[in-house]
Amino acid sequence: MRRRLLVRALWGFAEVAVSLGVVLLLLVVHQLWWTNRLARDDAGRTVQALEREWGAPVSLSPSPPGPEPGAVSTPIPVPGPSSSAAPSGEPPSPRWDQAYAVLRIPRIGLTAPVAEGTGKGGVLDRGYVGHYTRTAQAGQAGNFALAGHRNTHGEPFRRIDRLRRGDRITVETREAVYTYTVDQSLARTAPSDSGVIAPVPRSDITTSAGYGEPGYYLTLTTCTPEFSSRYRLVVWGKLTAMRPR
Repeated sequence: MRRRLLVRALWGFAEVAVSLGVVLLLLVVHQLWWTNRLARDDAGRTVQALEREWGAPVSLSPSPPGPEPGAVSTPIPVPGPSSSAAPSGEPPSPRWDQAYAVLRIPRIGLTAPVAEGTGKGGVLDRGYVGHYTRTAQAGQAGNFALAGHRNTHGEPFRRIDRLRRGDRITVETREAVYTYTVDQSLARTAPSDSGVIAPVPRSDITTSAGYGEPGYYLTLTTCTPEFSSRYRLVVWGKLTAMRPR
C-alpha cells in the first residue's frame, strides 16, 4: 500500500515537473522569439511608412572601419557651437511615442525607427529606438541620446558593442539626413549614471569617459551584460555631416 502511494506521488510530481517545464519553455520561446518577431515586423512597417511619407529612402552601403567622406552626398559642413543646428531651422517637437526618424547603422545591419520617449509599451517593446525626451534632437547642438533593447522585443541594440571608432551612423528625418561618426564607448556603467546623456556627455562614475566641451553628440545606451539590466553600455558619436532631404 505504501509503495503504491509512493509511486502515485512520484508520478504526480513528475507530471507537475513536466508541465512546469513546458510552461517555462513556452515563456522562453515567447520572450526570445515571438516578441522579436512581432517587434521587428512592427518596426519594419513603421520604417516603410516613414519612407513612403518622405519619399525615396536614402541608400546606404555597409562601411568598413574608419570614416567615409563620400558616404553622404553633398554634405553641409557641420555647424560650429554658435551656428544654427539644422539646415532649415528646428522642426516641431514630435508627440510622445511618435516615430519620426530612422536610425541606420551599417556596421551591424540595423535599420530602426526612432520614437519620442523611452517608455516600454509604446516605444522600446515595439522594436523602436527611444529618444530621451530632455535631450537634443538629431542635428541640434547638445546630445541626441537614444535607448534600445539589447535582448527581446526586436533587440535593435543587441550588437552595438561591436561598434568601433570611425563607424558611421545616420539619422534620417523628414527635414534632413544627419551622419554621426562613432568616437568613444563605455563598456559598463550604472543605470543611474545620468552624465552619459547630459548635453556635454561625460560619465559621473568613470569620469575619464566622455567629453569636456559643447558639441553635436549622439549617445546610444542599452543594457549589459546580455539578458541582464544590471549595467548600461554606452556608445558616443559626433555629428560629421548633414544634408537636407
